[in-house]
Amino acid sequence: MTVTRPARLTGAALCAALALIAAVWILKDLAALGSPADLAWYWAGDHHFLIRGRSTTSLIDPVLLAVYAAAVVAALRSRHAASALAAAGAVTLALRLPGLWAPGTGTLVTALLELALAAGLVLTAAVGRRPADTPHEREPGRPRTGPAIAAGVLLALAALGVTLWELYWAGELPLEITVDRFTGGRSVVKPALAPPPGWLSAIAVGLYGTAAVSCLLRARHGRAFGLLAAVLLTAGGLGGVARAVRYETLVRLGELATPDAADVLTSAFELLAGLTVLVLLAGRGAPAAAPGPYPAAGVPSPAPPRRRPPGW
Repeated sequence: MTVTRPARLTGAALCAALALIAAVWILKDLAALGSPADLAWYWAGDHHFLIRGRSTTSLIDPVLLAVYAAAVVAALRSRHAASALAAAGAVTLALRLPGLWAPGTGTLVTALLELALAAGLVLTAAVGRRPADTPHEREPGRPRTGPAIAAGVLLALAALGVTLWELYWAGELPLEITVDRFTGGRSVVKPALAPPPGWLSAIAVGLYGTAAVSCLLRARHGRAFGLLAAVLLTAGGLGGVARAVRYETLVRLGELATPDAADVLTSAFELLAGLTVLVLLAGRGAPAAAPGPYPAAGVPSPAPPRRRPPGW
């Protein structure tokens, strides 16, 4: 299956609109903080800024901005346009849904607008598909077996790691705070557009798990979902490693308590695993099967040559 040209243009326009919204909020926070470095450290988890209570964006926002930019390119040029648009739309729907009950008019309006655009992306990817009509239109290829299996294993381990951490926090924190981590209650302090931490973990587990299964089965959409999961995984690991470097916990790993050391090691694994999956899935896919010797269905075959009379 390929994507019609109107669907490609529509998907690219929707992704560009989503990217513009993310860029506007990022620029707003940048103007408030006054320093790109301070904003980057804030995204990484260093919240020792006076602006903390007025921050809007989180690490998710630059990640989504990069995803939308890549989806625009994929919509216009890639055979995987349908998968890229569907993946970008689905993850936006999942991450922006808590904005519907978050406090603040700006957050609600942004959530409604982004949810509408994301739903349009998913719809465009679904109705804009069509079979390839000519031999020049190549259908999306499957990822190569070795890289796909390796990426699937790494993503499955990442999903398991996030699940274990949520189970740990559920046992350590009171029930009310655990519920707030998923619903965004009063006990959770976070940027306005950021999803609640427990909700984000649930989305990450779902995305990593879906991408892992798709890669292990070498599904045609496995590359798009795998790359999206790898971007999110890399960003989370990079933020954790950056915090460890800033607070010098990386060099004092042996002196830390077991949960703190495990947190640093988990971040390091996420960073390395995410980068590895990006490299594995960014390469060329498996070669397409050679076309058969018979013409496609519905195309009349040429008339056989007429035989000449004997002795002509």
